[in-house]
This record gives sequence, C-alpha cells and structure tokens, in this order.
Amino acid sequence: MMRRAWPQSLFGRLVGVLIVGLVLAQGLSAWINWAERDRVLLQAAGLQPAQRVADIVHLLDSLDDSERGRIVSILNAPPLVVTMDRLPLPEDTVREASAQALMFAAMLRGALSDGRALRVAARDGPPVGGSAGPPWPGRHEMMMGRMGNGAGGYGFGPGGVQLVTQVQLNDGRWVTFDTQMPRGSAILPSRLLLTLGVLLVMVLALSFIAVRWLSRPLRTLAEAAEALGKNIHRAPLPEDGPTEVRQAAQAFNTMQSRLVRYIEDRTQILAAMSHDLKTPLTRLRLRAELLDDEDMRQRFERDLGEMQAMVTDALAALRGLDGPAESVPVDVMALLESLQADNAEMGRQVEIEGRADAPLVGDPARLKRCVGNLLENAVVYGRRAHVQVDDSPKSLTLRVRDDGPGIPQAMLERVFDPFFRLEGSRSRETGGTGLGLSIARNIARAAGGDVKLRNSPEGGLEALLLLPR
Repeated sequence: MMRRAWPQSLFGRLVGVLIVGLVLAQGLSAWINWAERDRVLLQAAGLQPAQRVADIVHLLDSLDDSERGRIVSILNAPPLVVTMDRLPLPEDTVREASAQALMFAAMLRGALSDGRALRVAARDGPPVGGSAGPPWPGRHEMMMGRMGNGAGGYGFGPGGVQLVTQVQLNDGRWVTFDTQMPRGSAILPSRLLLTLGVLLVMVLALSFIAVRWLSRPLRTLAEAAEALGKNIHRAPLPEDGPTEVRQAAQAFNTMQSRLVRYIEDRTQILAAMSHDLKTPLTRLRLRAELLDDEDMRQRFERDLGEMQAMVTDALAALRGLDGPAESVPVDVMALLESLQADNAEMGRQVEIEGRADAPLVGDPARLKRCVGNLLENAVVYGRRAHVQVDDSPKSLTLRVRDDGPGIPQAMLERVFDPFFRLEGSRSRETGGTGLGLSIARNIARAAGGDVKLRNSPEGGLEALLLLPR
C-alpha cells in the first residue's frame, strides 16, 4: 500500500521526500524551541521574584520591629505575600522540593549572596494570608514582572506552582514569602506556529520550483526519445542548461545522428544491390526463355520472380520507413473505401463495418500501406477480409478478420519476423515474401500504436490495429 501511494514520477518523489523531511525538521525545531522557551521563561519568571524577595530581606534587616510591620503591610501585595508572624512550616505540610522550588532557591541564594539560612518548598492550596484577587491575567504578565497593588493588583493564578519561601533575618526572625512559579505551557505560542508555518510554506514553494526546474530536462529527454521512435529525422535537442543536461543532450543528438547515418548507409547499400541485381536477373530471364524444357523454364521463371519480389519488397519497406513521416488529417473511411475498391478490381472481397468519427492525423501513404498489408494478408490467406472500425476520442481501432484456419498460438508473434512465412499451414497457394505484417507493425509502432494478432473465437485470424489520436 505504501509503495502504491508513493509517487511514481521523479518529480513527485523528490517533492514527497522534501515535504516529509521539512515537516519532520520543522516539528523537531518547534519541539526544541518550545522546550527552550519554557526553560528560559521559567528562569526569567523566577529571577525577578527572587530579586524582590532579596531586596525585601535586606530592607527588613535594616529596620526595627515597629517599622517592619508597617513595611510588611505595604509590601504585602499578590502575587507576593509577605508575613512575619508565621513559624517555620512543619515538615508534614510541605511537599518534597520540586524542580521549580530548587531553581527558585538557587536564584534566591544568588540574589542574597550572604549565605543566610532559607527554605523553599512547594505546597498545595491557596497562599497563606493571600487573596485570590482578580482573575489571573496570564503567565506572560507575571513573567514580565507586572505586579500591582491594592484593588488593581494581580492575584494568584490557577496554573502555577505555589512556593513557600522562608528567609532568616539577621536577628534570627523568619520572614515568609508566598509566591507562585508558572508551569510549562502546553500550547505552542501562536507567533511561533505562524513563524514555522511561513518558513515551511516558503521552503516548500522554493523546493517545488527547484525540483520542477531540475526534473524538466529529464521530461524533455523522455519526450525526445519517444518522438525519435516516430521520426528519426526530428530536430535535435537544444544543447543548453546545466553541464549534466548539456552532456545528456549532446549524447542524445550524437546517437540520433549515428542512427540516421546507419539507416541511410544501409538503404544506399541495398539500393545499389537492387540496381546491380537487375542486370543479371534480366539476363537470367532471357536465358530461361531459351530453354527447350518447358518444365525447367517455368521453374527458372518462378524462382527469378520470387527473387525479384523479395528485392523489390525489401527496398520498398526501407524507402517507405526511412524518410520523415507526414502529419496531416487523413480521412480513414475514404482510405478504407479506396482499398476496398482496389481489392474488388482483383476479385477480392473486403467488408467494412463502423465509421471513424473524425480524421486521423498521420502519414496517409504509410497508413494506407499498413492497412493494405493487413487486408492483403487477410484476403490471400483467409479468402475475405472483414474490417470493424471502432473510434474514440483517444484512439482509432481497426479489426481486420479473415475466414482462414488461423495460425498456431505459438506462432502469433513469429509471423512478424521479416521473411517468415507460414504458407504450409495457412495458405492455399504460395504466399508473399513474408514482409507484409512486419512492415505493418513497424508503421503502427512508429505512429505510437501497434498491431496484434489473435485467433478469433468466431474462426479465422483477427489483426488488431491500434492508432492513438
């Protein structure tokens, strides 16, 4: 299932890898930022209350008892409750020191810097001697040190840890502070989410553009390779872009030029051979006519005729597929009716059923030769040809069925080999050179289609010609 869901194209896979990697990286970055932010904010939140406690302790040390009470009443404002009349808290009412209590104690010792005795513990319940005050405004205000007084001051919030801090003064008395440390946030701040989101979208957009830019030459190369199969004389690829792309385009153009030279050289050699064979074949025909033995003369003429047909058909096949293909609208029904009339003049029966909805863009000469070879094969080996035309917006399909005996299943592909014939198993008389089906398939594949054979359930052989629109 994972393999099917993963994109099949190189562009899709590169984009998928980048998306997964960036999402994981951004998630890990958000988690790290979240944890570091809470640690820094917790430290900042405790630093200012610790410094305020230290300042109050130093102030109380410098005052006598009568002034201490007045100062304590003034400074006693949430979120910091100051009392002088409380005894050290019993051990059974104080929980085991938490991480916040230990951190606050360390910051307070640093602020006092005189090594005096102090106790810090976390506890449950509301602060002793404190008022709940107005609704808690949020941990951010407390972290920023916004502490009010009187009716307009801030109270203790429900989300933090209550700390009881006791510091011994110089005269041995203990002063108690009730304060609150915030807990870590369970929600990512909206600004952090917005920042990570904008960064993720921008990186994904740039990655999409970069991957598309890098994968475009591969798509161009694939399209050129497909077009080369249809037209060996197509225009060469532009040799521009990055170094690797230029090298690939140069290699492709070199391969194309070599193929063109190879085909041209082969065609010229065979054409020269055909021209040179004409003279000895003509002399053999003249000498065969001088033979007194009628039976021997007929055998010579039959062999010479077969040789002439093989050379002519081979050259015609090369000439027909060597040049560039045309791309013009072809009236398929007119082409079929023309072939039907040509076969009727030779006493052959060709039936046509169905219609093509629109012209087919292609090479009319090659298309006529392809369909003509399929009809020739059907009427020669199967007595008559029945053509079924099936048209659709994507493709045009021609089914050519004959009334012959069919061919063995194992030979359905071998009959497309050049010069391969099955006249002993299918023909009622001597067949052709064995190039018709091979030429038909080559023409169809050069146009992006194909030719397939199957033994029809109704009897006979059926040739399926598929041509994409």
